[in-house]
Amino acid sequence: MLDEIAGKARRRAIEMCEHGVRRGLPPSWFGWRWIQEETLRRYFEAGGPGDLTVLHPEGHATNPLPVNIDTPDKLSDDPDWFGYSQREVLSRPSGETLRATVPGCRVVSFTDQPRGRFWPTVINSRDRAFDLREMRFRPGHGAVQRNAAKPRRLERATWITERVYTNYSHWLSAHLPKLCLLAQRGEMDGLLLPEKRPAVIDASLGMLGFDPKDFRTHGADGVIEVDRLTLLQTDRFRPELLCPVRDMLGRPPDRAPWRRVFISRAAASIRRLSNEAELVTMLEKAGFELVLMEDLNFEQQVRLMGETRVLMAPHGAGLTNMMFCAPGTQVVEIAEPSYPNPNFYAIAVAMGLDYWKVDGAFAGSADVHRLDRDTSGVIVVAKTDQVHFALARQFESRSVEKEYFALCVGVPDRDRDTIDLPLGLHPHQREKMAVRRDHPTSRQAQTFYEVAERFDGFSAIRVVPKTGRTHQIRLHLANVGCPVL
Repeated sequence: MLDEIAGKARRRAIEMCEHGVRRGLPPSWFGWRWIQEETLRRYFEAGGPGDLTVLHPEGHATNPLPVNIDTPDKLSDDPDWFGYSQREVLSRPSGETLRATVPGCRVVSFTDQPRGRFWPTVINSRDRAFDLREMRFRPGHGAVQRNAAKPRRLERATWITERVYTNYSHWLSAHLPKLCLLAQRGEMDGLLLPEKRPAVIDASLGMLGFDPKDFRTHGADGVIEVDRLTLLQTDRFRPELLCPVRDMLGRPPDRAPWRRVFISRAAASIRRLSNEAELVTMLEKAGFELVLMEDLNFEQQVRLMGETRVLMAPHGAGLTNMMFCAPGTQVVEIAEPSYPNPNFYAIAVAMGLDYWKVDGAFAGSADVHRLDRDTSGVIVVAKTDQVHFALARQFESRSVEKEYFALCVGVPDRDRDTIDLPLGLHPHQREKMAVRRDHPTSRQAQTFYEVAERFDGFSAIRVVPKTGRTHQIRLHLANVGCPVL
């Protein structure tokens, strides 16, 4: 009984915070427990001060199939938590590249425990958080602002650090294009670097001709107030952003690329090939050499890629080094069918590489499916390959029924119903989805719901999605006036 009362009180408090902020009250009055978000575009359209430059307008990319695949049906259409599917790489919108300088911003960051993940966000003078990739506002940002000592103050700064900057693949594909863009524009002087950072960041700067010691740094926790803050909004898979990385850091040899390289993950903790020894024996007969990227420094890896004519690797960070391969290089990804990550396919075709997709088989126990971010629930785990493949086929054919339990703000006017609304890419936030009719990216989406219990201003709803689109449940319930808490 007490738990139920406490739960109702918490939900009521959240509702009051949101209601107050939406009516124009400062988020600080509510301890920064809720805040509105807006894109850079929306900020300037609403008359926000500052300067906005469109470096690359919105576009549309049409890409080839993998070399060894003859029909789109053989590519996964499951966007999972990547936001887009392998099949959608064939034809996808290219988000615009924006450079914005905004006055009166606060950069707030924290590190969660015990996982030690870094979470940054930027709050503008309108007390709204900018909706930028991997920089979304979270409850921890509110806690930092409630408890932080005197903020650090800077007159001018440029911020490019996203949540996963320590990940090698994300540094190369998401951060390094921003760095090269700033270098091309002669706008490196205000750059803030992470105080604690992997060696690849300093190596990247050195290869671009910059000394990391010349830049100011930021910590992992705290608040920085900046009088004039420069931000970049980019699409990770635009050729205009990826190709300059190769042009500016690449070390092309004095002859045509000739090496055949297989990147081993034998020393990795995940995604290792159980039959790698057998595979390597076969590849060596075909002229391949085995390479462990962790044995090479960054410049050596870049130089190796410039000499590579054929690159083969299991899905993993080392494969991102394809960004330094010459156009026309053959890139072979050994992929796991139940983990249909489209990113390497998208990078390869954006950089003019010939991409091959070879499906492997998962060895040992495996999760048959995954849960979306910020969702709790039950995961099905297979104990044998035979069971794993059988269950995976059932999930792929949608013969498995998934049931969710959602706590929502508001109460539906019906006891049960089916929501049939197509979902497509958000018109302003390219990494999100939205209800969109008659749009090229729209796909059919159906959700059955049934009200389990009604409360004062809230409801508990049983949800059974008939299709599996990204953010489907949240978008459909919000559309009927009952957003998920």
